Amino acid sequence: MTASSSIPVPPKGVWVPSPTFFTTSSPSPFSATIPAVDYAAQTAHTLFLARSGITGVVLLGSTGEAMHLSRSERSSLIRSVRQGLDEAGFKQFPIMAGVLTNGGVEETVQWLDDLSEAGAEYGLVLVPGYFGAGGTDQEGVVRWFGEVLEGIKGKEGKEMGIVVYNYPGVSNGVVLEPEGYRELAKNPRVVGCKMSHGNISHHLQVSLDPEINHERFRVFSGFGQQLGPIVLFGAAGVIDGMSAYYPKTVVRLFELAQKDDLRPSERAELNKLQYVVSRAEEFVVKYGLKGIKEATYRVAGFGNLEAARVPVIGRMEEKEWEEGRGRYLTEIEEIEKTL
Repeated sequence: MTASSSIPVPPKGVWVPSPTFFTTSSPSPFSATIPAVDYAAQTAHTLFLARSGITGVVLLGSTGEAMHLSRSERSSLIRSVRQGLDEAGFKQFPIMAGVLTNGGVEETVQWLDDLSEAGAEYGLVLVPGYFGAGGTDQEGVVRWFGEVLEGIKGKEGKEMGIVVYNYPGVSNGVVLEPEGYRELAKNPRVVGCKMSHGNISHHLQVSLDPEINHERFRVFSGFGQQLGPIVLFGAAGVIDGMSAYYPKTVVRLFELAQKDDLRPSERAELNKLQYVVSRAEEFVVKYGLKGIKEATYRVAGFGNLEAARVPVIGRMEEKEWEEGRGRYLTEIEEIEKTL
């Protein structure tokens, strides 16, 4: 078996960047005032996603507050969810784990080693951005990933796939250009990217680049409102926060968007679903992580909104929730019930 063939490629579809759940029933091992990670709730929510047709789960990403967990907690979270999936018969359901460091190569490699050992198939590695767009050039980003890739300790018979994560909103505005993805895609360990920004042109350029092997490098958007337009031109799907609580609707949208020949009725359904999903995503745009956690609790029934780790605190007031729900979520709620 060659090195490239042993490295898994993320399957196309809808992935969910799950929030991390905490509990007030017990403190963390580090402080009596810090709530503990709720491993049971995390596993239960992942099983809910697997049973709803979701392709895979992303744990410990930006939505998952990886930077608020200790090294041991991150490993324990991946290990407990992997065990729960296996015991429930979802041994093939993949886990992608976030790696959110500030650019230290050794620390990034340590995260990847830990998460691979705990059972994650993929590492979602954030583009380094501590010095911002003015101090981080494209060559530097590519070379940084090269150093990380050199440092990864491969395991016999199984290698962790690396997904490049470009989220300018948390990386001081650093945007990886299409040429950077082309260069990184040459490495067999790099199996895809997640672009969490609104530049659809970058999604399309990378998805259609003839110099990239698209069977080995998959392009995902971080926004469900971009699903139809990018999948039509070769992207693999989305890693979408709203799917944490409305999974079936987004999955159905993907199923239609990736079909080559649509009947007129399916085309009409595709158009309607993309509109409804795009409309509902405005809720996430407006309320961010707080809104995702609120909706995951109120809609899907997972989480404890009184348990949070600073500086992410608070929940939506009842009036605020009802206004947001009424404005953005009513249509998608009705569709989700029918699927």
